[in-house]
Amino acid sequence: MRQALEYARQALLTESDDVPVGAVLLDRQGEHIATSTNRREELTDPTAHAEVMVLREGALVLDDTHLSGCTLVVTLEPCPMCAGAAALARVDRVVFGAWNPDYGAAGSTWDVLRDRRLSHRPEVVGGVLADECGQVVKDFFARRR
Repeated sequence: MRQALEYARQALLTESDDVPVGAVLLDRQGEHIATSTNRREELTDPTAHAEVMVLREGALVLDDTHLSGCTLVVTLEPCPMCAGAAALARVDRVVFGAWNPDYGAAGSTWDVLRDRRLSHRPEVVGGVLADECGQVVKDFFARRR
């Protein structure tokens, strides 16, 4: 989580209009295989959330669309799109920092990742370094006001 948090903090320091969310994808041995931040505004791509970016990169690195054994670590609770992408990528675990009461889909607003109707449900660990992760997002929005 500290690595993802560092990426989010670096994103906060840029002039980007992207919400500073950091994500890291770990392989079975816990090695970083992909890292990213939100890049929606930068790429003019509504799907370029940090989670989607690392899942795409991880699939390329592993040459496989099934990321079994991998752990997705992200500083903010995934939205429904990102939660769905994580389930479809078949990651084993999703670890996130701050809860997202507006769009969270890993237990707060929705619980997409543990929906019994899905054929794959990763383990979910939420609230890791939640205050620190949440502060980055708060600082971003305070700066915009």
